[in-house]
Amino acid sequence: MKNYVIGLDYGSDSVRAVMIDAQNGAELASEVFWYPRWKAQKYCKPSINQFRQHPLDHIEGLEHTITSVIKQSEVSPETVKGICIDTTGSSPMPVTKDGTALACTQGFEENPNAMMVLWKDHTAVKEANEINELARNWGDEDYTKYEGGIYSSEWFWAKILHVARADKNVIDATHTWMEHCDFMTYLLADEKDLKKFKRSRCAAGHKAMWHESWGGLPDKEFLSQLDPYLASLRDNLYEETFTSNEIAGHLNKEWAEKLGLTTDTVIAVGTFDAHAGAVGAKVDHHALVRVMGTSTCDIMVSSNEALGDKTVKGICGQVDGSVIPGMVGLEAGQSAFGDVLAWFKSVLEWPIDNLVMESKILSDQQKKELKEELESKFMRTLTEQAENIPLSEVVPVALDWVNGRRTPDADQELKSAITGISLGTKAPHIFKALVNAICFGAKMIVDRFEEEGVKIETVIGIGGVARKSPFIMQTLANVLNMPIKVAESDQAPALGAAIYAAVASGIYENVIEASKVMGSDFEAEYFPQSSQVEVYAKLLLEYKQLGNFVEEQTNKNK
Repeated sequence: MKNYVIGLDYGSDSVRAVMIDAQNGAELASEVFWYPRWKAQKYCKPSINQFRQHPLDHIEGLEHTITSVIKQSEVSPETVKGICIDTTGSSPMPVTKDGTALACTQGFEENPNAMMVLWKDHTAVKEANEINELARNWGDEDYTKYEGGIYSSEWFWAKILHVARADKNVIDATHTWMEHCDFMTYLLADEKDLKKFKRSRCAAGHKAMWHESWGGLPDKEFLSQLDPYLASLRDNLYEETFTSNEIAGHLNKEWAEKLGLTTDTVIAVGTFDAHAGAVGAKVDHHALVRVMGTSTCDIMVSSNEALGDKTVKGICGQVDGSVIPGMVGLEAGQSAFGDVLAWFKSVLEWPIDNLVMESKILSDQQKKELKEELESKFMRTLTEQAENIPLSEVVPVALDWVNGRRTPDADQELKSAITGISLGTKAPHIFKALVNAICFGAKMIVDRFEEEGVKIETVIGIGGVARKSPFIMQTLANVLNMPIKVAESDQAPALGAAIYAAVASGIYENVIEASKVMGSDFEAEYFPQSSQVEVYAKLLLEYKQLGNFVEEQTNKNK
């Protein structure tokens, strides 16, 4: 009898499920569900960096995608051996004592503070600054040292502290908080005791300052100095954490009936999307896996022996078992990657949406057809013209910090800037400057790893940008002066989640063995062009100069 596993990958805009043949990693079926409330930008205020998502978007997506891949693949329910869920992070949400998402209870259905606080929500900058100040000066353990030495407003405790101060009604009704990957796993699993439920090592270690050396989460004395609520919350969280090769439970009866599966199906411990994506791309020693979408997450693994007691400064954490059990997972990333280009696209589309589409001259049908034509040609034409600008022509210099800086040295108060604009600067010139900026941001991450003694021999790109934009990938290869392989799979994080599910359900003995068989092959490789490497090295210096200036001015104004 064949064995199949399901990987469920929650991204910023949608969730996708894949049905995978565990014998060879072949994808039998896939399905995507776009979050309807999020698409309408409910509960969000971009002007203050507030981005919240309703759990119903995720619950509805779970049922739709899994039932769809089961139907498409026509596999027997008893042959589906395991499910693993990966999500964005840190994306925590408040939960009641009976394990219900607070936003799904009466009175909180439309309250943004009761929603999941999405990874890109930066409303907690002030709270993150307080955590960093206390960690450095309270006279005991520095709980940020395994998280790069800087705690970010994108992460667990800062977000909870912000909500606690903003909305007492939410806090009074909340029993505990769960990362998105933990909550969705809890929803499916038959273990309903919140205290016993197995929380993700990946989420806890990278975002909640959990570490074995100090017995788990930060001490209550430390938390109480931030806010008494955090200290009391700690009692309702967890002590132990678990890696995603382990069983969180089996599919509960309610969801088995909804999905058309059996209660024998194993539910693996949840994880984050980038870490699962690295597994799907066959991550190994000295390989940097770049998960390139709206933002980036850069993932590496190291043996405990190679890393020793060293802590890597300015990254997003180093956690034993967060990627491959028995190895240390290292995470870095950019707060905006594809988002930088999406922002520019939205700026250029303003006159189209507000003038052309409001025109009384065009019929509704003409507007519809024009909108479709523009959408199909917009980025392609912009890319082609930007690509054809010779390096000898003056191009502005830009920063990629439109959503703050994640790595190196997290600072979500930083903003982007563009310099060198003249009357000859056209839209393709600015687009090229922004492409350069996101690639220079990547170079800063690579340089930080290598400065800290973490050797990089291979770069692997996964995600939509990696597969769809040869222009960006070639620019990145030139800026990094390294070859870059592109994973073949459209759904590397979902595939990685399926690999975890295959190990948790006993089909494979360990993650490395499973990823070698089931992981994605590579479809392309980009090599540095020697004629351009030197030019980009000079442009990188200009990027650094602009970055230093903006950072200095930002710090002066704090």
